[in-house]
Parts: sequence; structure tokens; C-alpha cells
Amino acid sequence: MIGTVLCYVLLPVARLLQALRDAFFTCRTNVLLVKSTATHIDGFSVPVHGKPLLEEQQALLQEGAGGPHTNESTSETEKVSATEWLEGPQLLMTSLSDLNVSPQVAQTEMPSGLQEFVETTLANLPLEEREAIEDNAVWAALRTQTNPQIVDDAPLSTEVWIEDPAVLAWSPAQETDVVTTEGVAWPFQNTGQFQSLPAEIPYHEILWRDWEDLSAQACIPEPSSEAGSLFEFRVMSYNILAQDLIDLSPHLYMHCHLDILSWRYRLANLLQEIQHWDPDILCLQEVQENHYCEQLEPTFVMMGFDCIYKRRTGRKTDGCAICYKQNRFQLISANPVEYFRPGLDILNRDNVGLVLLLQPLLPECLGGKAISPLCVANTHVLYNPHRGDIKLAQMALLLAEIDKTAKQVDGSYCPIILCGDLNSVPDSPLYKFIRNGQLYYHGMPAWKVSGQEEFCHHPHQRKLMAPLWPSCLGITDSCQYVTLCQIKKSDRRKYSRNFLLQFRYCDVACERPADLLLLEGVTDVKPERPAHWSKELTVENNSDAELFCSRYSGNIQHGLNLTSAYTHFLPQRGRPEVTTMPMGMGATVDYIFYSANPIKNENAGGHTMYQDGTLKLLGRLSLLSEDILWSANGLPNPFYSSDHLCLLASFGLEISGF
Repeated sequence: MIGTVLCYVLLPVARLLQALRDAFFTCRTNVLLVKSTATHIDGFSVPVHGKPLLEEQQALLQEGAGGPHTNESTSETEKVSATEWLEGPQLLMTSLSDLNVSPQVAQTEMPSGLQEFVETTLANLPLEEREAIEDNAVWAALRTQTNPQIVDDAPLSTEVWIEDPAVLAWSPAQETDVVTTEGVAWPFQNTGQFQSLPAEIPYHEILWRDWEDLSAQACIPEPSSEAGSLFEFRVMSYNILAQDLIDLSPHLYMHCHLDILSWRYRLANLLQEIQHWDPDILCLQEVQENHYCEQLEPTFVMMGFDCIYKRRTGRKTDGCAICYKQNRFQLISANPVEYFRPGLDILNRDNVGLVLLLQPLLPECLGGKAISPLCVANTHVLYNPHRGDIKLAQMALLLAEIDKTAKQVDGSYCPIILCGDLNSVPDSPLYKFIRNGQLYYHGMPAWKVSGQEEFCHHPHQRKLMAPLWPSCLGITDSCQYVTLCQIKKSDRRKYSRNFLLQFRYCDVACERPADLLLLEGVTDVKPERPAHWSKELTVENNSDAELFCSRYSGNIQHGLNLTSAYTHFLPQRGRPEVTTMPMGMGATVDYIFYSANPIKNENAGGHTMYQDGTLKLLGRLSLLSEDILWSANGLPNPFYSSDHLCLLASFGLEISGF
């Protein structure tokens, strides 16, 4: 008897509730994840992952809900569908957890006959069997649907059915919830931090990243009575993974579920993550142009950002963007950098960069104080590990643009922050070039420049030869534009061939030295001056200034004094840091470099040592190790929606006048 009731009564009811749950969840998902879509949902005919509900599901919905427009559930759903995106700090605070159908919205009146039959049947069962059925997850969900009072009696605990793990990825909720998925309850405390995912792995514990406070090491001077002596701001660098690149290389993401690769899912997760860390300057790579214009830029503007975007040249659909809080910085200049140069094999790729000069805005109470402008650069360097020569040339172009933008009237540089995906690992020649300021490259194999030997299955024997790029590029070996080179010293002269030939027949040259050995037919002959030669020397006027652009054979350098905000090693785990996992192998290719003061250290082993100067590193968001990411099935995963981790660092810029 009991088995018959469970088979013929509760099983159809469970299936009906499953359809209701899917419909309500889908309605809510489509409203919050897609900014550009319509804000009205017609009944329950809402697409799920781009596919319409089946007729059978719609029929079940209408049968269980009493028609799409006749009950309280429908009216509440229409209210949800009218939700609009908020402005300012309230933007996206609905969070992904709001995709959960609230108990009030999820209330669905079951047919009275069916409800009475279920209650009567359970009442006639023995106590032990009734308790066993009520403990079942299916019955728990049924009880929540048929008796809303159970939820109302416990305002701090709600029982919600969630299908998509994204709803818990980055939601700053307020209460204690119990999430039920596949018959398992997942309790967690909402404290404004990450929430656990309904999966076998507690993502919020495994993938949690700590904030490292470095302010004590920054040697911050004592603040005055008026205000602090530092202008503090946060910088985030993030390769957000363009959707077109996923479609072009699906084999790289076969380990991921299709749902977490959809742009709707990833967009909401990425925006929640950015808003959670609340950076003042945001440097993004792999930003797809149509996504930027239609969704990202409007959203960032509502979050208080001004944005500059540069698409890659050629047929590429993604590019780089720099966004800055308009209430904290004012734009002085924006300089896009295109690395493609027609006719040059060493610069035949479509990568780009951006260099901005920003003026920090001090509060009104510090109106009499001064602060230096800030140069912010962002780039995405070529990936191909075989073509290190192209990577070096691209970096030289970017450094030349930074040199021009950051150089001040007195010849010094303003503080510099360089972010980006450099597709080079720590301690590689390219990394050392940026950090140490010089690199001897002549004879170096091109595939060793980025240090990505594990991705070079068939290394090409191309070697770097001097000069690395032709003079027509207009870039010196010091990574400066030729037009900005140092003026040639005035005591140096330039002599042409014709000028030097005049000395062959001058009076001084024709006089025979007294101590010269006399040899007949050799030293006894006096040269005769040709008729067209002038008897007097013609001194050339060489007063025009000449640019002094030295070229060092096989050696390139720069004078920007850059160091990394990260150490690239996790001492507590004894493992290297990881920012991405291409082909399942963890690597660090994303960086935040900042300008510092070099110090002399004879024991550095050729490595330049730095200490903070005008720009101080106050803190950073810790990275993860390869084994940790492997335990979460790599990247992307339900928690992090890109194949790269974001980098976040806090800086302090000195305010003069204290």
C-alpha cells in the first residue's frame, strides 16, 4: 500500500514540482543575467539556455499552477520580470543568489483534491513510516510548496531548490540559508563573503583567496591631523576570456560543463566578482567588442567608471580596456598602442595596448596639497611561445609609449603601473627584461624568451639576432622613441668624407717631416694638388643639433624601474602561484608591475632589488596554487568564470605638502 502511494502519487507530484521549479528559476535567471533583453516575461514561456520550454513542460506548469495568469505565483513573477538594473553601489547587489526563487514567488497552490488526498494518505500511515517519508528530500520540497507557513515561521531559514551552482558564486546575502540540491542540504552563513556552492566540493573554502596586508612593510609616514599622507586606491588586472575565443577553441574547455561556459552565466559571475573587490582602476584583457559596447561599458558606467577601450587590429573581436573611477581620477591623456606594423615580420600580429595618464582627485579638504599624476598601462602580449622575438618587440613598443607618457618636464618619471597578460612566466628572459631593465638577447632561442618550454613540443631553431627590430620602427634599444632621444653633446662634431679629403692636399699634409726616412721614389715625392681643389680648408657648419640614439649590439634596456606586486610563490604551501591553467598546467602569466626605487645589493645575483618610493604597495589579493585549482576542476569553474584569476593590489600614492 505504501509503495503504491509513493509510486503513483508522490512521484507525479515530484515531477510536477520539478517542472515548476525549472520554470520559476529560468524566469528569474533571464531577468537578472541579461541587461539588454526585454523586461517582461509572458507567462512561463521563457527560454532556458537559449531554448524554449517544451510543450509538455508548459502543460505541466499550467496544470499545476492553475493557468499562467490566474494565481499569485504569476503576478509575483511579473513583478520580478519588471526588475531593472540599479545604479551606483546598489548595482547588482541583487546578486546571483537572487536568482533563487523566493518562497513567496515559489508558492503554488496544488489542486485541492490532490492535496487532501496526500494529507489523508500520510495521516493514515504508521508513525515510523510517516516520519521516514517526511524526511525524504522530495517530500521536504513538497511540504514547502503546499504549506508556505513552514517557511514563514522561520524567517532566518529558507529552504530553496537550486539547480544552477552560479547562484551562489558571488552573492553577498544577509541571512542564513539552507540550499537543497539533489536531495542534499547545504547550510551556510551569509556574512557578505563568498557562499558555498551546491556541489561535492566546498568551493568557498577551497578557492578562497586571502587579502595580504602589506601596509606595515610600506614604511608609511605618520598621518597628519588633517588627513592621511597617502592617496590609496586599488588596481585590478583581469583577463576575462572573450566568448569568441571559447567558440574558436572549444577543445581547451572540454573539462567544463557547458552551462558555466555560457556568456550569460559568466557575465553575471564576472560582474559580481569585480563589484565585490571594488577596484578604483580596472585593467581588462580579452574584452569582446560587442559585449563591451552592449553590456560591460553601460554596467561599468553605472558603477561609477569611465572606460577606454582598444580593439585588436585585423579581424580579432576582442581587445583591452582600462576603467577608472570618475570620482577618484581625471583623464589627462589616453594613448592606444598597435603592435602591428605592415611589412615587418617581427611585428605582424594584432595585439594592442593602452597607456593612460590619470590625475588623482584629492578631497576638498586637501585643496592646497599636490599629488603626482599616475601612468597606467594595460596590454595582452602574443601567446605563441615559439615567437619570443615578437613578444620582446611588442613589449619594447609599449615601454616606449610609457616612457613618452610618464616622462615629466624635469626628465623624471611619474609613478607607473603596468598590468596585463604578458604570456611569459616569472624568471623568463622577458620577465627579467621588464623587472631588471635590461636583456642581452643576441643568440637566444626565440622559444626561450617567454619561459614556456612545456608548450613548445617542436621548438623552432629561430634565434634572436641583433638588431632585434629595424631602425625604421623608430624605437631605440633603450625602448624610447627616436624623436625623444637625448640631444647630442655640443662638443662632438660630425665630419663628412669630402671634408676629411681636403686634408690630403693641404699645406700641412704636403710638408715632409724632418725625421722622416728618405726613400727614393717613396718619401721624396711631394703630392701635387689637383686644380679643382681649394688651397684653403672649408670648415663645415655643424651647429644643428643631432639626436644621440645609441645602439648596443644584442642588448636592450629601459629605465622605468618596475617591480612586480606579487612574489610568484606561496610560502605557506611551498608552491608557486598560478594565474591560469592552459592545457591543464598551472602557470603565472598575468602581472601588476609598479615603479619603485632600485637599491644596490651585491648579493642579488644580477637581479635588481627595489624598495617602495612615491608609490607604495599596501596589499594584494593572494593567488592560488595549481593543486588547489585542480581540486576545483581547473579554470573556468562555477566559482571563477574565466580561465585566468584576477589580480588585485592596493597602492598608496604620496601626497606632497604634509
